[in-house]
Amino acid sequence: MHHFHTVALSALAAALLSFTPLNPAHLKTASQGVKNVVLVHGASADGSSWEKVIPMLQAKGLTVISVQNPLTSLADDVAATKRAIAMLHGPVLLVGHSWAGVVITEAGNDPKVAGLMYLSALAPDAGQSLSDMAKEGPTAPGPAEYKPDASGFLVLSQKGFTEDFAQDLPPLQTKVMYSVQGGWAKQCPDEKVTKAAWKTRPTWFIVAGEDRMINPDLEKVAAKRMHATTLVLKSSHVSMLSQPKKVADFIISATEKLSAQQLSKR
Repeated sequence: MHHFHTVALSALAAALLSFTPLNPAHLKTASQGVKNVVLVHGASADGSSWEKVIPMLQAKGLTVISVQNPLTSLADDVAATKRAIAMLHGPVLLVGHSWAGVVITEAGNDPKVAGLMYLSALAPDAGQSLSDMAKEGPTAPGPAEYKPDASGFLVLSQKGFTEDFAQDLPPLQTKVMYSVQGGWAKQCPDEKVTKAAWKTRPTWFIVAGEDRMINPDLEKVAAKRMHATTLVLKSSHVSMLSQPKKVADFIISATEKLSAQQLSKR
């Protein structure tokens, strides 16, 4: 019996060592540039909204985490995003869609974040909220389709998904999106950023030219204000689902640019 315990313990120790995340090979990979991408979904969505983009990023050797935001407050979504960042070794490109533009503006102050990418989003300054920025231009039609449930969480109607959120996707897909959406706490649009990470990080921006949830002109203003490398797509609010290859290529190019910048500093 004693021999059995000794063998079992030795096997367990070997298994634990084989799974340690701090092996030299992993650290070497982490030091060779930006190999990590954290994707952050917006309101009325979940982590699966990146399902078409993730395999393309992984095929390029990138490590990807798609955050599951609770959508209960800015602080809660920032905390969920920072937990994902903490799971990764080495620098991170942080990508935020829609409401997550606010989330990554705050969470992007994490020291592991090397760059930020905004997709159909707005990027408030310190002391600004999503609502504050939205008031700076004409209102898009989609937000009128948000209705509060019995608990005060905002839910987007089926009509909103079909006509405004994802009008360039098949109706069957928008029905599924409607069914899996997460309720969005009604105070979120009015919660203010305390420190804007885009002021101290390289930035990229994908503007959705046919966005009916956020005014595309406001997206362009946000991109210009942060001097972002900008791509304009003829797409709905969800270009990562309607044009995933273009979105993935833009993310990959950003990681390559960040990696080159880091290597040049050595």
